[in-house]
Parts: sequence; structure tokens; C-alpha cells
Amino acid sequence: MTDSLRAEALLADLPREGRGRLKVFLGAAPGVGKTYAMLQAAHAQLRMGVPLRAGVVESHGRSDTEALLLGLPQQPPRRLPYRGLEICEMDLDGLLLDPPKLALVDELAHSNAPGSRHAKRWQDVQELLTAGIDVYTTVNVQHLESLNDRIRDITGVQVRETVPDWVLQEADEIQLIDLPPRELLERLRDGKVYMPEQARAAIDAFFSPTNLTALRELAMQTAAARVDADLDRRYRQLGQAAPSVLGRLLVGVDGDGEAERLVRHACRVAERRHLPWSVVHVNSRQAMDDVQRGRVQAALSLAERLGGEVVILHGESVARTLLEHARERRASLILVGSSARRLRRRWFGRGVGERLLAAGAGLEVSVLDAEAGQPHAGRGRQPAPRWRDYLLALLATAGATLIALGLARILELPNISLVFLAAVLLVAVRSSLGPALLCSGLSFLVYNFLFIPPTLTLHIQRQEDVLTLLFFLLMAGLTGNLASRQRRQVQALRHMQGETTALLELSRKLTVAADRQAVLAVAEQQLGGWAEVQLTLLSRMAQGPWQHEGGLHIELSDAEHAAADWAWQHEQPAGLGTDTLPGSRWWWWPLCGEEGALLLLGLRTATGTPLTDTRRRLVAALAQPLAQALARAQLAEELEAARLHGQTEELRSALLASVSHDLRTPLTAMRGSIDALLALGDAIPAADRHELLEGTRDEAERLDRYIQNLLDMTRLGHGGLKLARDWVAPSDIVASALQRLRTVLAPLQVQCVLPAEPPLLYVHAALIEQALVNVLENAARFSPPDGRLRVSLEFDEQALRFVVADQGPGIPEAERVKIFDMFYTAARGDRGGQGTGLGLAICQGMVGAHGGRVSVGDGLDGRGASLTLHLPLTAQPQASEEE
Repeated sequence: MTDSLRAEALLADLPREGRGRLKVFLGAAPGVGKTYAMLQAAHAQLRMGVPLRAGVVESHGRSDTEALLLGLPQQPPRRLPYRGLEICEMDLDGLLLDPPKLALVDELAHSNAPGSRHAKRWQDVQELLTAGIDVYTTVNVQHLESLNDRIRDITGVQVRETVPDWVLQEADEIQLIDLPPRELLERLRDGKVYMPEQARAAIDAFFSPTNLTALRELAMQTAAARVDADLDRRYRQLGQAAPSVLGRLLVGVDGDGEAERLVRHACRVAERRHLPWSVVHVNSRQAMDDVQRGRVQAALSLAERLGGEVVILHGESVARTLLEHARERRASLILVGSSARRLRRRWFGRGVGERLLAAGAGLEVSVLDAEAGQPHAGRGRQPAPRWRDYLLALLATAGATLIALGLARILELPNISLVFLAAVLLVAVRSSLGPALLCSGLSFLVYNFLFIPPTLTLHIQRQEDVLTLLFFLLMAGLTGNLASRQRRQVQALRHMQGETTALLELSRKLTVAADRQAVLAVAEQQLGGWAEVQLTLLSRMAQGPWQHEGGLHIELSDAEHAAADWAWQHEQPAGLGTDTLPGSRWWWWPLCGEEGALLLLGLRTATGTPLTDTRRRLVAALAQPLAQALARAQLAEELEAARLHGQTEELRSALLASVSHDLRTPLTAMRGSIDALLALGDAIPAADRHELLEGTRDEAERLDRYIQNLLDMTRLGHGGLKLARDWVAPSDIVASALQRLRTVLAPLQVQCVLPAEPPLLYVHAALIEQALVNVLENAARFSPPDGRLRVSLEFDEQALRFVVADQGPGIPEAERVKIFDMFYTAARGDRGGQGTGLGLAICQGMVGAHGGRVSVGDGLDGRGASLTLHLPLTAQPQASEEE
């Protein structure tokens, strides 16, 4: 017991200054008498002169409860309107305004009506405790948050009102109110809990004898756990380790054939004794083969399925490690299997069970023997050393003898023994313990025969030489044993390093996998690269057909289809080498996320034999990061789809808003002109009629350009823009564009700068003209009245450029990329903010379709902006003789 643990226990027991004390009356079900017991305790406090007040007490029409309540001071309830009704709730502010020493708050898990300060009544209780008011309260065990799933499994009812477990853990006192199920059912039938009609429905739905017995057991376990925690705290205050009241069952498993049977027996014992249980495997330095490791893994997996806790520990002594862990967890029972009766254990030591019985004072130790009629399945024999290892022992002894004979003239006798010790160490490192002991014995005999006087005999003349030989044999055996154990440990570490390296490599590759296809490629590369192992990746949507995602493409037979379906639906491995549909030729492993299976791995060897246990464990280790990566990729795809959907909705809204405004404007002007001509007719002077008609025509042309832009953008977006290329003079394109926009450009000073003989363009003339029209119209819209606008042609050997420069407000650097986005319009100057915002986007699309680009620069005289259309030049056509 450390000083820090003792200090924590003492501090936890100190009264918290300014905070009230909480006493909880815990019951297994409604009707056991929690409220009645709380009121009786309140009367006892009242007789002792403690000022108290009943904040809220639910009698549910029970006359005996109401009789006890009448003698207690009560806080008037607070009435809240809710859906046309008036609901009575506890008046928290009333209790805080005139605080009593003790408050009675019934039904801790109750949900308050809307409009209350807190959503839950237990939050009201926390505020009362913070204000220094002691609280008596009641709660049923089914309302504990941690037991919610178990209550649903037991009763089939999902409890909606829950209380966090920490509320009970911080309670100063818990009193269990117990009533046998038979008596509670009698109270129900007598109408002492509910009205007769409600009682019959309650008995049929919830208050069955089986449910009540299970709930009663949970309530007792909860109270016992609290008593266990209190006892532990009291003993820690004294600096001592507390005895366990609830206890725990520890079952130690090893790589023998009885491991799974031992786990099943432990599960039954834990259920009978109502104990939490853990399965512990101690990873000692003794080497384990693939069969033994597979048995341990199978036992641990079985324990997880049966609801036990799995613990893996590391230590040299299995018994000592188990005992230390049992004392840390305050276990009361240790269950192990019987050890194999080996000759060396009979001579040199005891098994794990015997060691636990000898050192486990205060603990119950049970040893489960092998089943009757069944041979004992021990750890499994170590692989027999190969004959080459024994040959190495002979050769090492011979080599050491030759070296020792060569050094005998210059080395003393003790130093010569080191040569033989080196040979023993070499054999132990390169082989195992058996050859090392053989080398040790041979070295002992050779050392005695050749170097201990009298030489060439096994007779020992001096007493000190006997001790030298004995110490030599002892040191040779110890060094050989240590070296052999070190070699086994290095092999185990090498195996673990291989798994760790595979996990690190997989994690490194998955970090750069951005989508599902990249994750699948990583899985195929990582698992498909194993020698003699074939891989296939399958997936499906709902109950649809299987889709091949990677690896080997196979046709599923009926057996393969059944195994794959079972593995996908149950999220467990199936097929070859398993207990589920073992007739399959593939081993199926599902990669699962929170919402079910994401991908199905199919593995088999080229020879058709099951995968080794080492391969299976590695697949199990790699499956989790692969499943997480697939879930992450799926989430990224969903987020991207949601983002695209949002952008689509934004574009749709922008299009509707822009079209509704920009198409209505020219239509309004045209309608006004037509209405004026129809209404006044010849009364309008000829010049005014001509002006109205020209305005109508201009607005019609403007409307035509808007519609053309929309059609062009639609064709660009759907790939329907076809290029009808032909040779055309760029000056003709400029002239045609200026003619189309003569009315728009009329208020401006337009300057046209054209070279004498520009090269021809091989383009779709109408599209390039439309692009230039869009640029000119954009420049005219942002230019001030009577401003300058210049259109020029420039060219070199690679490209020809249409440059349109104006004297408008200009375009900041940060916005020069945005102006090519759809529906983006600037709002500067007196004439800014008009148009659909499609013109420049269409322009960029049309020029880009010809392999060109659009760039933005500065305008005229340091003002405004310039837009340049870059179009690539091709080899000019040869003029014919007639031309």
C-alpha cells in the first residue's frame, strides 16, 4: 500500500465543505417500498429535530405512503403549463430561498417538464447538494445508465429515463430496499402498487417473476459493489489492502488443449457465483509453437465472446505473475488447468497449480483436471532438436579440444576451461538446450581426460580439481541454459517485430490513402504479397450481388457463396479452417465498421490448405486499421457528396436569382416600350417612336445574349460543345464583335489597335467571337461614362492574343481568380453588379476548348483592368494559285 493511495483515501473521506450529503434508497423495481422507507427515515430525522422539507414525493395513490407524508413539512409544488395541461414540478427555487437542512426528492431519474431550469431531477439534486442541503432520494436499478442495455435484454423494455452512474458513486450512503418477487407480485395483485387494471398490465409486461428476480440480482450487485468500494477505501486509510467482498474470478490459460474447456468452465463458475471474471495469459520466456499460440488465441477469443475480460501479462514465473495480478484486482478465486506430469517437473519443480496453492494464501485456487478418459493435453512438446544440432555439439567439442591443446603450453588450467565454456555457449546460441547439455557433458569428460592430472585418465588426483570440474559442469549447464532461453526470446521478439513492422508499414501506406480505391490497393499490396497466398476482395450493397473489388477474380460456388454471406451478415470469419462452413475453399474475414461489414477478405493457400495460425493472427491484427481506413474513406466520400450537393444547391439558387432578375429587366423595358406604342400610337412623334423601337431591339439583343450565355454554359457543363474549326482572320472576329455591341459601346471611347498582317486562326469563329463579346461587354459594364476602352491584337510565334483594356475600378489580386467562377460578379462603380456572372466563365470555357487560356492584368493609364484571350497558333495554310 503506497502513501499516495492512503492519502487519496483519507482525502476522499473528508467532508466537502459547504456541500450536502446524499442518501439514495435503491430498489429493484417500483413497489418495493423505497418511498415508504425514505419517509420513515425522514420521520426519524424530524423527531431528532432536523429541519426538513419534502420537495417532491410521488405516492401514486398509495394510502400508507400518503399517511406518512401528511406528517412532514412540504414545499408547495411549482405548476408549469404544458400542451394545455398543468404539470406540478418541484419548486427548486423555493427550496433554495428558504433552505432546510434535509430535503426529500423522490424519483431521482425523473425528467422535468419543459420550462424547468434543469432537464433532469438529478440535476436539481446536485444543485441542492451544492447549496449545502442534505438530500434523501429514491431510484430503481433499471435507471442506471450503465445497466441500460442489460435491462433491455432482460425485460425487453428500453428505459428512457436514466441517471449517470457517477451520481450514485458520489452518494454518501446507499440503502438497498429489497422485497422478494413473490411478495411484490402479491402487492401488485392487491392494488397496493398500481390500480387493478394497471397492475394486470404491469404483471404481463414487466413484473414477471423472471424479470423481478433478475432486477433484484442487479440491485444486490450494485449495492455489493458500493460496499466493496467503501471497504476498500476504509482499509486504504489504514494503509492496508482490503479483503474483497464481491471478488473476481481469474482463469489462467496456456497453450494446451484444455484452454477453451477451461474458459467455458470459468464462465459457468462466474455465472453461478455472480462474479466478474478475467482470462489471463502469462507470456513467459518459454517458446510456443504455432499450434500453442493458436490455442491461446482461440481461448482468448472465446472469452471475449462469453463476456469475460482478456488480460495478457509478461513475466518469467507464471504462478508469481498470476498471484500479483490477482492481488491487484482483488480476486477471490484463481482457476487453472492441471499441469502435465513430466519427469523433470517431478524431480526439479512443481506445476503452476502447486505453486499457486503454496503461495496463494487467502485465495481460493481451483485446478481443473483433464476430462475422464481423455489424455492430458500439455503445452505440447518442444520441437525435437535436429540431428545437425547434435552434430554441431560434437564438432564444437572437438574444435574446443584442438584449440585447448594448442594453448595448453601458454595458458593455465582455469583459462583452458574457458575455451570449452565458449564452445558450450556457441552451441546453446545456435541450437537449443539439449545439444548445449551434450556439449557440456562432452567438454567435461575431455577436460578431465586431457587436462586434469593425471592426464589420459578419468582419475582425479587432487581435491581442488574435483571442485574445478564440478564448477565447470555447473557453469557450462547454466550458460547453456541461459543462452538457449535467450535464443528463444530473440525468436519471439523477432516474430513480434515482424508483426509490428507489418502494422507500421500498413499504417504508413494508409495515411496517404485518400479514397476507397487507394485503401483497397494498399490491402491488395499488403496481403496479396504473401508467398503462396491468394487474395480476393468482395463487397456488396444490402442484399445485392457480390462485387469484385480487387485481388483474384473468382466465381463463387454455392459453398463459397454461403460462407461469404454468413461472414458478411454475422461479422465473423467463416470458411476454410473455421467451425462455420469449413467445406469452403476460402477463408473469409469481414472488415467491419460501426454500421456493419465494409469489405470481405478471401484468403487461401495455393495448395488449398488452411492458413497457418501465424498468418491468421497477422490478418486479425491488420484488419482493424484496414477497416478504420475504409470507414474513414467512406466518411470522406459522404462528406464530399454532401459538399457537392450543397454547392449544387448554391449554384441553383444563384442561377434562379440571377436569371429571374436579369431576364426580367430587358423584358420589363421591352414591355414598357410596346405598351407605350400601343396606347399612344401616332400621337408619339416619329423620332420618339423610332427611339422606342431601337430600345426594344437593344433589350431584345441583350436578352438574346443572356439566353445564349446560359445555353453555352449548359453545353460546356455537359460536354456538348462541338468545335467546327476553320481558318479565320482575327481582325474579322474583332470587327464582328464590335458591331454586335455597338449600342453597348456607344457611350465609350473605343480604340482598336490591329497589326497590318496578323496570322490566321484555326478556330470555331462563332465561339471565339462570343468569348470576345463577353469580355467586351464585361469591360463596358464596369467602365465609367465616356471612358476609354482599347481592343488590340498581339502575336508571336506561339500564340495570338486578344487584349481588352478599360479604365474601370480594376480587379484586386485576390479576386482575379474568382472572376472566372460561375455567378461571381463584382459590385464596384456606378455600373457594377449587373449581369448573371456567367460571361467570363463561358469565355474561359470556350477559349480553353481551343487549348488557350484567359489572363487578367492592369488596365489603361494605371487604372482599370485588362483581359487577354491567349489562343495557340498552328502552321499557316498555303495559299492556292487562284488566290
